[in-house]
Amino acid sequence: MNRPPDGGGRRASPGSVRRDFQPWNDPAARPLVEFRNVTKRFGATTAVDGLSLSIHASEFFALLGPSGCGKTTLMRMLAGFEQPDEGEILLDGVDITAVPPHRRPVNMMFQSYALFPHMSIGDNIAYGLRRDGLPKDEIRARVDTMLRRVRLEGMERRRPDQLSGGQRQRVALARALVKQPKLLLLDEPLGALDKKLREQTQYELMDLQADLGLTFMVVTHDQDEAMTMADRMAVMSHGRLLQIAPPDVIYEAPANRFVAEFVGDINVIDATVSAVDGDLVTLESPLLGRIELDEDAPTCRPGDRLGVGLRPEKITLGHEEPQQGANKARGEIWDIGYLGDMTMVQVMVGGDDGLLCKVSLTNRTRRNERPFAWEDEVWLSWDIEAGMVLPP
Repeated sequence: MNRPPDGGGRRASPGSVRRDFQPWNDPAARPLVEFRNVTKRFGATTAVDGLSLSIHASEFFALLGPSGCGKTTLMRMLAGFEQPDEGEILLDGVDITAVPPHRRPVNMMFQSYALFPHMSIGDNIAYGLRRDGLPKDEIRARVDTMLRRVRLEGMERRRPDQLSGGQRQRVALARALVKQPKLLLLDEPLGALDKKLREQTQYELMDLQADLGLTFMVVTHDQDEAMTMADRMAVMSHGRLLQIAPPDVIYEAPANRFVAEFVGDINVIDATVSAVDGDLVTLESPLLGRIELDEDAPTCRPGDRLGVGLRPEKITLGHEEPQQGANKARGEIWDIGYLGDMTMVQVMVGGDDGLLCKVSLTNRTRRNERPFAWEDEVWLSWDIEAGMVLPP
């Protein structure tokens, strides 16, 4: 998975590597990691419930879910810090369920970084190699290489308290990578960084992972972090996997209402199916009237009660009633939030006890004339392909 140089001798961007990277769609591809019907209990609590999952070599995989969903327990079982009560864990085709942590070709980077404060940066990075008894020359060469990769050259004599949070994060990453593991596990790796540095580091991690060709598995509760970095992501709840797919699929075609509401902002409208004609689904909502959706191979039937999902950025806001017969609703602006790049408008549809819908407006110019104000009566409208059917 090392990135090939382009025609000018420079390395190609990670995007050129990732564009066609889809081993999970290849029936002949053998996964690097396999969880087979794994269950883990803590007393009466089932943290991981009969879970099966495959992760492929050179994949950047993200586990996403709320606190207590089982994602960290799953990672700790892969690292060997916890043992499953049932099921098997395979790494590169070998059953490692009973293999102790220090004998697995897996390294884990903790949220706290766990650097040794009394050691220099160079000694922190070299620690695992010295424990393994590698020759001094090889240790020096590997440490120097990792210092260059994480852009910390010349800092090897400093101690952790002399570094910024972002630099300490890179030291922890270098220490985990210097042993050349088959798999690197990252537990909330960017949680201690401020927003701007966290966003910058996401791209640095993506670049480094593509450059090294290693397999990364990250656990996070930050949906933006997972969607930015991952080739695929899995959404967990109560110890089970609800959906595994590339980020764009999970965002645009969530498997159920929980996934839709957990990943990104969304308006959920309760409605009843009135007709299904090919890919066209017609529904009736007490608050928004007639709704028409273009669904690929819909499985719902007339009479079904379900949710319709609408992302805020897919809704158009206007003062005049749209000419279309469906997919429109009148409401009143209750709140306006200016966020710099965008403005989030909350519109109450159906009176005081109705539905509060979020609409996001892109701020395309510096001089925003704010065409909408509090208590304005407005119309919402959306395209037939904007909404999605959400199973319970």
